[in-house]
Amino acid sequence: MNKLVNDNLYETRNNLVKEITLLSDAQFNSKPDMNKWSIAQVCHHLVLVEEASIKAITWGLKEIDSTQKERKKVHLILDRTKKINAPKIVEPDVEPFEVQQIIDLLNDSRKKLITFLSTIEDKSILAEKSVKHPAFGELPLDQWIEQIYLHEQRHIEQIKEIKLLLDARH
Repeated sequence: MNKLVNDNLYETRNNLVKEITLLSDAQFNSKPDMNKWSIAQVCHHLVLVEEASIKAITWGLKEIDSTQKERKKVHLILDRTKKINAPKIVEPDVEPFEVQQIIDLLNDSRKKLITFLSTIEDKSILAEKSVKHPAFGELPLDQWIEQIYLHEQRHIEQIKEIKLLLDARH
């Protein structure tokens, strides 16, 4: 995996953990309103997306038909004016979480991702194969990896907003 992607995964995850580390469990699980996710749920969603991405990439690598799909503008995921509904498979639990519990889950899913990626001997194959992404359609596998940290950056902005909304209520 190229250094830029690796650095982005690392830096984005550090920023996420910084955003949540000092929250109380009450703040962490507090919803800005009934129809919105709590910060805990946003984080749980990120864990589920990372795990689902590993599955998708695994599946994509097994595909025999490797017609090269067009590159997508995955950075568009950062545009939060475009609402994207989470597929059921990556919807977070409704039960409350503890901050440390989520940090552990985030660490586990990231470890799984990095370990999995290190098993791919020929990384160039990632640009040649693709698998369907819920927001982008057919997406080259290397862009699946990229969307993990871009998607996380999108949700870090959401977490910052939720924190402001929660602060405003006190």
